[in-house]
Amino acid sequence: MTRTALPTPEQVPADSKPTLDAFTRNIGFTPNMMAAFAQSPIAFNAWATLLGALSKALDVKTRDSIGLAVSEVNGCNYCLTVHSFTAKHMAKLPADEITLARKGHAADPKRDAALQFARRVIETRGQVSDVDLKAVRDAGYTEANIIEIVALVAMYSLTNFFNNVFDPEKDFPPVEPAGSI
Repeated sequence: MTRTALPTPEQVPADSKPTLDAFTRNIGFTPNMMAAFAQSPIAFNAWATLLGALSKALDVKTRDSIGLAVSEVNGCNYCLTVHSFTAKHMAKLPADEITLARKGHAADPKRDAALQFARRVIETRGQVSDVDLKAVRDAGYTEANIIEIVALVAMYSLTNFFNNVFDPEKDFPPVEPAGSI
C-alpha cells in the first residue's frame, strides 16, 4: 500500500515540473514513482540528471540488466516491474534473459561479468575483492566502465530505496516474486 500521496499535476512543485513533464512526454504517462519523487525538486532533479548522464554508459541491455540485478538484491518490486518492462520492450531481452539478470547473470559472457560485479558491489556495499575486480577487467571492462557500473548500482539503489520506503502503486505489469524465479 502506498505510503505517500501522489501530487496532482497542479501540486507538483514548480522546480520539478519541467523534469516531470519531460518524462511524461517521453514515456507517454507519468509513472507513480516519478510523481512521488517530484515532491522534492532537489532530490528528483538530481536523480534525473544522474539518470540522463548514465543513459550513455555501457549499452542498454547491460544497463537494464544491472537494474534488474540490483533491484532483486534490494527487494524492490516496483523497480523490478519497471526494469522488466524496459528490458523486454527497450533492450529487447527475452524472458529467460530477464530472469537471469534478476539472478545477477547473463547468457552473454561480458554482460555476465558486469552483472556479477554489480551484484557483488551491492551485496558487499562496495567492499569487493581483488578477484571481483580482476574478473570484470578480464571480461573487457575499462576503469571508466567499472566506475559506470558502480554509479549505475548507486543510482538504481537510490530508486530502490525510495520505492521501498514510499511504496508507490505499481503502474507497470507485475513480475513474479523473487522466490519463484
